[in-house]
Amino acid sequence: MNYYAHSANAHGVRHRLVEHLSCVSKLAHEFLQGHKGAEEAALAGLLHDLGKYGDLFQARLRGEAQGLDHWSQGAWIALTEHRAIAAALSIQGHHIGLQAANKDALLRMNPQSLTQNHPLRLALSDPDLIRLNQRAGADGLLFQTPAQTLLAHQNGMAQAIAAMLDVRMLFSCLVDADYLDTEAHFEGDRCGKHYRRPGQTLRAQEALNAVLAHIQRIQVQGNAIGPVATVRENLLAACLTSASEPIGHYTLTAPTGSGKTLAMLAFALAHAAKHGLKRIILAVPYLTIIEQTACIYRSIFNAHPQFGEGYVLEHHSMAGVGKEPHSQDNEGKDNEPSHVERQRRLLAQNWDAPIVITTNVQLLESLFSNRPGACRKLHNLMESVILFDEAQSLPQSLAVPTLAALSHLTATYRSSVIFATATQPAFDTLDQAVSKHAAGGWKPGQIVKDHVPMFKALKRVDVTWPKAGQETDWEDLARKIRATDRVLCVVNLKRHALALIDALTGEQGVHHLSTNLCPEHRRDKLDTVRKLLNTTGTSCRLISTQCVEAGVDVDFPNVFRAFGPLESIAQAAGRCNREGRLPGMGKVVVFDPKEEGNWRRRYPSFAYYQAAEVTRTMLAVAGPIDINDPASFRDYYRRLYGINNPATQNSELERTIQEIDFAEMARQYRLIENDAIQVLVPWSKWRKLYDELREEEAKRGISGEWIRRAQGLTVSVYRAKAGPPAWAIPARLRRGGTSDEWFILEGDFYDETRGLNPPNGEQVFIA
Repeated sequence: MNYYAHSANAHGVRHRLVEHLSCVSKLAHEFLQGHKGAEEAALAGLLHDLGKYGDLFQARLRGEAQGLDHWSQGAWIALTEHRAIAAALSIQGHHIGLQAANKDALLRMNPQSLTQNHPLRLALSDPDLIRLNQRAGADGLLFQTPAQTLLAHQNGMAQAIAAMLDVRMLFSCLVDADYLDTEAHFEGDRCGKHYRRPGQTLRAQEALNAVLAHIQRIQVQGNAIGPVATVRENLLAACLTSASEPIGHYTLTAPTGSGKTLAMLAFALAHAAKHGLKRIILAVPYLTIIEQTACIYRSIFNAHPQFGEGYVLEHHSMAGVGKEPHSQDNEGKDNEPSHVERQRRLLAQNWDAPIVITTNVQLLESLFSNRPGACRKLHNLMESVILFDEAQSLPQSLAVPTLAALSHLTATYRSSVIFATATQPAFDTLDQAVSKHAAGGWKPGQIVKDHVPMFKALKRVDVTWPKAGQETDWEDLARKIRATDRVLCVVNLKRHALALIDALTGEQGVHHLSTNLCPEHRRDKLDTVRKLLNTTGTSCRLISTQCVEAGVDVDFPNVFRAFGPLESIAQAAGRCNREGRLPGMGKVVVFDPKEEGNWRRRYPSFAYYQAAEVTRTMLAVAGPIDINDPASFRDYYRRLYGINNPATQNSELERTIQEIDFAEMARQYRLIENDAIQVLVPWSKWRKLYDELREEEAKRGISGEWIRRAQGLTVSVYRAKAGPPAWAIPARLRRGGTSDEWFILEGDFYDETRGLNPPNGEQVFIA
């Protein structure tokens, strides 16, 4: 008798179960080959759908049954017959997500118990393990116990974060192999399966040559002069020299405007060439940096025909078609993926590209996720160079577990991790706390061995600090801005930016930038600003939220910055006299906005408020702070850690780690507390594309190509606790087909100045 894994594809071809299990096993083994756990991954591939040999599941494929569990049988065999805990957890989790690894949770995989009381109210496809084994054996499958398994439960979880990452890596290999083989079946024809083309190889030395040629062209054009040009040359030289250092974790500390974006890419490529690494992954905190960096990287590689389409992958929160369901969301539901679920899986990224640009949220939350789609890409972090730009944005409360996971990644999976920023956090002081979770601890090497002279050479601004108790209202600030032809003003909240825009109504040359504007609108706005700044005699006044600070390439002679954390003030100052072309110093004025009420009226979060107060304390104790001295930031971070010890401030997450609870850890490890929805907006310059996408969605729904085209016209909006935002009634916001993540803005609620402009003056908060 033939047993099948999935329903027939569009050509009527059915997917034989023995073929699916064998192919998934082979792929999972290949993904982990050369690292510990490869044999266990192969076993997981053979056992992951063992329950599909059950008669009930075969009936399910004929539409005669539903609500079945086909994974617990294979998980239990992996656990009891092969002592393969990581394989068992991965098999159990490939549909419902990784669960807990404590003894009681593992025992709940027992099929006999599940027939009596299944937590998801599902029936087992067959509780008879002997019968399932016999059918698999008749198909020629042989389950071999790995010579060495990832975890021995008695001591394998002693350093929990490292051990949990090992499980996630095996889980990633299993899930990606499963998705790829399933996709190949449904994309196949009568001649067989069609696997997607694998990503290009990195070809690190060729890519490095292209980057160095690009840098040389920039130097010839002479955008930077004097000390700026010298520092950029010295930074690049230091990066290329340090690239021969061993695989490990490093810091790259360099002043703003020193060419860090290209220098660290050069380091990564040279380092990859030296050690035979497979890909470069750049993680940044903000979408604005992704947009700018992806544009720069693509301009470099698109000029060379050997680097084809897809050489640079841009992946962030707008890359999916919906939120992955949690196990409780599957309660009593059919386990065979629907068309919508299969589509979501097809779109889940596995980062099979030479260069990936993503957000901190995508990368770091995936490292601590329990969901199949989020973890799918993790195995492609192995043998990679992982760059974190603007590393100071990592929340303190998550610092220790994050560093522990990254430390284990370098020690076990041949990946180098680099934290790059002008305001380097003192993470090395957390080494002892990190060592409790990962043996390697956190003792990063320095790519630029002596970076202090660079900061001194690139002193390009004078900073004026507010006096104690001195506050500035918006009208007074507006008068100062009117009196300054070219000025950037950075505030802490979107509400503040709009209040200042209102105070400047009627003034010429005023522009607004925030993530209430869609990416193409922001790009257009920045292009306009740069043209104005490069044209003699023009006025340019840019009012912006923090989205302009980190890494955005603009160069103003004057900057106003609302009081905030020291690193934020320094980042804003990095947009002033950036190229060093002024005859003297650029002027940075820090002001305290006049606001009634508590910290919520001034700052976006309590952590942000605490960091601002540390800056205020330093100012009161020692007077004006030298933002060009790295020692100032070391002092700042030590004070900040003294108030909020990162090693002890997240007791709930620490408890979850000790309990080895993957699902609860995924819920608690969040860089952004709120989920986001994606709103397609009708920006005037791209209105034709908006109309095309709106019509296409109405006719055919959302596809991967639709999402790719829509990204430039999308605004991310924090979701309310349940459902879409309260103002999103159907007349204003239409759900994008079956997706719970994509919506289409209806009506006149997108403004050329303000961007997304909700009715009744309500403000939305943008991811």
